[in-house]
Amino acid sequence: MKLRRFLLRYYPPGIILEYEQSKSMKTKSIDLLELKPESDVDAILEELTVREPLITSSRAKQVRNLIIKLQEKLASTSTSTFYLFKVLRAHILPLTNVAFNKNGSSFITGSYDRTCKVWDTSSGEELYTLEGHRNVVYAVAFNNPYGDKVATGSFDKTCKLWSAETGKCYHTFKGHLAEIVCVTFNPQSTIVATGSMDNTAKLWDVQKGNEIATLNGHSAEIICLTFNTTGEQLLTGSFDHTCNVWDVQAGRRLHTLIGHRGEISNCTFNFDGSLIVSASMDQTCRIWDADNGKCIGTLRGHGEEVLDVTFDATGQYIVACSADGIGRVYNSTTQQCICKLEGHEGEISKVVFNPQGTRVLTASSDHTARLWDPITGECLQVLEGHTEEIFSCAFNYEGNIILTGSKDNTCRLWR
Repeated sequence: MKLRRFLLRYYPPGIILEYEQSKSMKTKSIDLLELKPESDVDAILEELTVREPLITSSRAKQVRNLIIKLQEKLASTSTSTFYLFKVLRAHILPLTNVAFNKNGSSFITGSYDRTCKVWDTSSGEELYTLEGHRNVVYAVAFNNPYGDKVATGSFDKTCKLWSAETGKCYHTFKGHLAEIVCVTFNPQSTIVATGSMDNTAKLWDVQKGNEIATLNGHSAEIICLTFNTTGEQLLTGSFDHTCNVWDVQAGRRLHTLIGHRGEISNCTFNFDGSLIVSASMDQTCRIWDADNGKCIGTLRGHGEEVLDVTFDATGQYIVACSADGIGRVYNSTTQQCICKLEGHEGEISKVVFNPQGTRVLTASSDHTARLWDPITGECLQVLEGHTEEIFSCAFNYEGNIILTGSKDNTCRLWR
């Protein structure tokens, strides 16, 4: 093995080793999920040189400087106020979903008007309109981290693959028997996964445009799906009260996560793929061991349905939001509630951490989005101006731009 170069990953903190083995290039990730601005650099360096043979004594100084650079990035988290930058009257009918590409330079919007649009973030200008679906474009996704392709899932039972750079349609994936409501790429951008009201998920080959596998096993609609960070497993959540973990290469089910007493609203892996969190209409979230599918904790406290849940970038914290208008932040290890996010006057349907894990953003039916401190629960800012429910919100990669999408047919950029 011969080390070629180091690459930095800021969120979550990590160093990627690019090396040559048997005349082929490979990569290895060193995750520094516990890194803090005040962490002892020399102690971390010593531990890394012991467990990683590619980090030789001649490379130690370089690695030390990279750790310091990661610390500086963590310490430089902006605490500035967000201001409205652009109001985009994006579509003639209500929006369905919005998403940034990896670096946040562009974003996409889906709509009931049967189109998806690609936008330039810095100018707020429309780049392309992706036309061709015959019904609502409900699910949209970039092939992050690359960001050169877009997948759209529609109520017309098809998924389309597009160039994000030209607007050209590469493939139309046909085979579902009902509406497609969720879509995602694997991290390698070789597979598109779709989830449908026909109770199945399907895997599609990005290059060839053909179906790879149909994942049968749920007894009701699949409403969310996500890959783990290696792309080896796919997680699906369903109205049948369960989540399934699938082996992507074999196209078979590994585990069924049984325990919820209501429909699943969302589910996701933590960063290293060891844990899964699920949210349900039964007013609880559950934490699962991804290796064996066993439930290892139930997060209670919400007074109504839990509508969304997610981990922070490092997987140390979980935030959930509910129809009761309250968000809750939990420690994923102790499973204790750290704080409540109280202030919205309507249900909260979407919640996200910023990439640094220092802020939580919530979107509500009260026409506002709010920024919170995830440790104290303090509301730091109210983003006002939408005239209808905000159903979607997102940060860009640096965490210094916010995108909100509303049923008022507009999306807003805040920076």
